[in-house]
Amino acid sequence: MKQIFALFLLTIVTAMPSLAQAQLLSPQNAGSGPQPIDRIVAVVEDDVILQSELNDAVAAIQQQYASQPGQLPPIDVLRRQVLDRLVLMKLQLQRADDQGVRVSDAEVDQAVQNVANQNKMTPDQLHAAVEQSGLSYTAFRQQLHDQLVVQKLHQSVVRDSVSVTNSEIDNLLNSPAYKAGEVHLAHIQVSIPSGASAADIQTAQSKAEQALAAIKGGMNFKAAAIRFSDAPDALDGGDLGWRRMDEVPPAFVDAINSLKPGEVSGILHGPTGFHILQLIATRAQSKQMVTEYHARQILIRPSELISETQAEQKAQDLYNRITKKHEDFSKLAKDNSSDDTTANAGGDMGWFQQGDWGSLIGQKVADLKDGEISQPFKSEAGWHILQRLGSRSTDMTTEVSRNEARQSIGNRKADQAYDDFLRDLRSSSYVKILVPELQDSSDSNNGGAGIKASP
Repeated sequence: MKQIFALFLLTIVTAMPSLAQAQLLSPQNAGSGPQPIDRIVAVVEDDVILQSELNDAVAAIQQQYASQPGQLPPIDVLRRQVLDRLVLMKLQLQRADDQGVRVSDAEVDQAVQNVANQNKMTPDQLHAAVEQSGLSYTAFRQQLHDQLVVQKLHQSVVRDSVSVTNSEIDNLLNSPAYKAGEVHLAHIQVSIPSGASAADIQTAQSKAEQALAAIKGGMNFKAAAIRFSDAPDALDGGDLGWRRMDEVPPAFVDAINSLKPGEVSGILHGPTGFHILQLIATRAQSKQMVTEYHARQILIRPSELISETQAEQKAQDLYNRITKKHEDFSKLAKDNSSDDTTANAGGDMGWFQQGDWGSLIGQKVADLKDGEISQPFKSEAGWHILQRLGSRSTDMTTEVSRNEARQSIGNRKADQAYDDFLRDLRSSSYVKILVPELQDSSDSNNGGAGIKASP
């Protein structure tokens, strides 16, 4: 149940919670119980954010940190942070709708299935668990839907703007940063809006200085990230996970190299704002060893001329001829196998990694011993007889490194492209905060959150 609830909480703060049964809990009456009224707290282009939406999202974050309430910032700061996320989600959903981005019910069903699988549940059990937690299953599905929409929007934004060349891969693999291993990082980002004025920059720098002073004064880095960071991962403590040094922006590499695990950098000025980094841990680059298998197969495929039952029987007869009469596997494969890619080679599949021929064949070959022949088994292609001829451990470091480098460069470019897209989206959109206590000091000049506040 806790795992399900945690997964739900990760989406609720960036999605649109259900508007049904809305209850207002205003800052002034936070201790006096819910009030049976609702109000609009923000206008986002042609949509609105209700107080009930904000309350639901804030309550979800508070429950997520129920065991560590001290990690959260003051309630007024938390409300503004969550409101900023809700605003950003609304803007992305609106832009996706304008661009014709659509998510089908079948795609949402698959997302539900994935969440259920991660928690070792059936979809029905997941449904019951969500309801038992006091949350709306309809809202849960809506939030998954919205997350899928944003994923598709992200793909559409970066698709045409990100390409990786072989020379870029070569340069990365030869760079000292790539060979330096991996680092586990956390960060605090204090954003500067597009077209920031000198006053905007000074306000952001002052906020970064407050964050660093709080850390030096004994505040946990995670708590400081939750309280001060403007980054989307702020409410997750700013954890960036493990990254190779080549994935770190070059401007920050020198600062990280000067840190020991657990230490915190000074304030770093980047193109999007001010940053504070914590080096959590390091690890060396390791060899990438993979197991390869050599096998051969006979495939009997059902067709208009041979029924499913006949195909199964033929496969069983061939298995008996190989194992009991000791007939030559290779000759029987040439004469009987339906697999055009291996039949002429006596069924030889060559050397391959476990998943190269599909998960079923991969699992079967991994379960066999060298020289062992499988019982006939069925796949979508037909009935198979498989013989494992050998196995070996192969150093795939070069191949894996090139693939990882390509992905790393692509991810970095995609992140930058989408970050630029979001900053432009926020700065160019009409967002009006109607509740004075939810207005940040920077709102009046369209500051860090990209929000134009009401006068």
